[in-house]
Amino acid sequence: MGLDEDALEYHRTDPPGKLEISTTKPTNTQRDLSLAYSPGVAAPCMEIHEDETDAYTYTAKGNLVGVVSNGSAVLGLGDIGAQASKPVMEGKGVLFKRFADIDVFDVELDEDDPEKFAAAVKMMEPTFGGVNLEDIKAPECFEIEERLRETMSIPVFHDDQHGTAIISGAALLNAADIAGKDLEDLEIVFSGAGASAIATARFYVSLGCRRENITMCDSSGIITEARAAAGDVNEYKREFARDVPEGDLADAMAGADVFVGLSIGGIVDQEMVRSMADDPIVFAMANPDPEIGYEEAKAARDDTVIMATGRSDYPNQVNNVLGFPFIFRGALDVRATEINEAMKVACAEALADLARQDVPDAVVKAYGDQPIQFGPDYIIPKPVDPRVLFTVAPAVAKAAIDSGAARVEINVDVYEEELEARLGKSREMMRVVLNKAKSEPKRVALAEGDDEKMIRAAYQMQEQGIAQPVLIGDESEVKRTAANLGLDFTPEVADPFAGDYDEYADRLYELRRRKGITRSEAEELVRRDTNYFGSVMVERGDADALLTGLTHHYPSALRPPLQVIGTAPDVEYAAGVYMLTFKNRVIFVADATVNQSPDEEVLAEVTKQTGKLARRFNVEPRAALLSYSNFGSVDNEGTRKPRRAAAMLQDDPTVDFTVDGEMQADTAVVEEILHGTYEFTDLEEPANVLVFPNLEAGNIGYKLLQRLGGAEAIGPMLVGMDKPVHVLQRGDEVKDIVNLAGVAVVDAQQE
Repeated sequence: MGLDEDALEYHRTDPPGKLEISTTKPTNTQRDLSLAYSPGVAAPCMEIHEDETDAYTYTAKGNLVGVVSNGSAVLGLGDIGAQASKPVMEGKGVLFKRFADIDVFDVELDEDDPEKFAAAVKMMEPTFGGVNLEDIKAPECFEIEERLRETMSIPVFHDDQHGTAIISGAALLNAADIAGKDLEDLEIVFSGAGASAIATARFYVSLGCRRENITMCDSSGIITEARAAAGDVNEYKREFARDVPEGDLADAMAGADVFVGLSIGGIVDQEMVRSMADDPIVFAMANPDPEIGYEEAKAARDDTVIMATGRSDYPNQVNNVLGFPFIFRGALDVRATEINEAMKVACAEALADLARQDVPDAVVKAYGDQPIQFGPDYIIPKPVDPRVLFTVAPAVAKAAIDSGAARVEINVDVYEEELEARLGKSREMMRVVLNKAKSEPKRVALAEGDDEKMIRAAYQMQEQGIAQPVLIGDESEVKRTAANLGLDFTPEVADPFAGDYDEYADRLYELRRRKGITRSEAEELVRRDTNYFGSVMVERGDADALLTGLTHHYPSALRPPLQVIGTAPDVEYAAGVYMLTFKNRVIFVADATVNQSPDEEVLAEVTKQTGKLARRFNVEPRAALLSYSNFGSVDNEGTRKPRRAAAMLQDDPTVDFTVDGEMQADTAVVEEILHGTYEFTDLEEPANVLVFPNLEAGNIGYKLLQRLGGAEAIGPMLVGMDKPVHVLQRGDEVKDIVNLAGVAVVDAQQE
């Protein structure tokens, strides 16, 4: 099937459309229903009757946006009417929810008269926390937005006007910087003089461009003062009329620094691009076909052409989804009365700054694993970059507060963490650890220090203040890679080949000489195996923690630290633990990587160490020793081991958290089973530490939970070592390395 057929099938699959309403509170019992509706609902009604602002407390108003259209200017389709525009408005709702966790009612009004349309939207103010106007033709869209901004006390935003303005504005900030040009000196030419073009030109002025340097062209040519005086242009175009000779788009582009296309495809040729100033900026944003093709524009000249389009298959896509969800998120969360110019500028500046940061691996993978680095082909973030939410929304919220548009003030730092938590429970949990790490950063040795991911991770650790990274590897190679990646930092490098590390060889020989290693072999291991080098570095105290395993199999990466650092004095066995996060739940799973067939003593030790790890994430542990038996329902050697381990832990005065077992997995995690059938259990609530009876079960269990249960996995985290050591999984992403570095720092803080 073609794209159209696929889209039709996608939309008609039961249930039709793309949105549904779901409940956010329990509705399982008669009491639940009496609270949700009659008679209990009367209480919040009366509270709101007394104080209308309580609607934000007792209803979904504060997270609800109305996407409102009459279908008079649907992108690429034109005036198709209100009813036919509904799939587009539903789609807008999908983007709000997907990118900023904002709920939407789409409202299609069969009304073309601006006065009546605005009146209808105004009457819906009690319903919404904000209104997104969509696909309304010019010049009516200007009138409607102006009227609603004047009469409504909630944010009103016409995305077709301001979305492109803000996102292309962010691109302009970075493009001008790369081209070495000042905004106030830019000569800018617009092709198109509709709502989007006029709003974009206005916004560029807000960013620092000069109005007198903007030349706007419509289908009749350059908008001049002579044309304005003759009544040839409307009042909105008249704003950008220039006192210049009449001419066409080609005349306007000669000598220009910037071309902004918001018109029709194929209107610009290579000769017109060649006529522009040195290192021109070309934003050809007509969809689906730009004013000039990407390859065509780049090939038109020998100098740098910084090119952006509205298409996802070329670099620098100007996509409104980078703006409106996050602008509304910030506006809603401070209960803003409007979305003003300061908030829009804050959004553009935040996006521009984000494009200069190192790009997460997940984003790189989403775009075919091609390198993404700040420069002419990457001047605005990618739409799938999760950092946009907790970068842009706080900037918008702060601008709303500073400009007086906010009705409530928030702590922006705390707010950023709350936004990050919206992306998943794992981010919320990791933020606890990373904040602890930042309070007292420690030295973390990175064994595979010349690997690109390790270098990027080291940069992020240092930039965020999480750790003091030490990259182990060839110093010249590390620094060359860092420079090629465009990372503005000077990493600390421990080069086993270049430095004087005879003491490391001596120490390894001392530790392993009765294990079959000679002095020359010890020196060879220190010089050529960064896992041994890093292990000795940590054992000697030259670093506080070690990360390795990115390019090694887990057993081979674990062996050197076990031989050199070993387990803690009161611990016989190390273990590998995963933290699994669900929407509203966190579970620690052990052992998933180390102990193949543990006896009861190993199971007890693993449980104690996993409980300690849980507390580093501010989780009070409740441990269950798992089996296929419930409290003696099956009696054999396999079920006795976890049973005896639970008894050992219950009798151990040093264990200060609840433990029980043996029990089946569903008994451990389901309240109704745990207390409905086994009311005698020591667990007051379902378990959050699950100790599996052997490595096979643990590894299978965590992977099933991750893949089929929708859990996010952090780890494996190695517990029980004498000094902090964590072994990465081969192929881990940079964020995984940074997360485990944070865990290692917190481990070291508690040493």
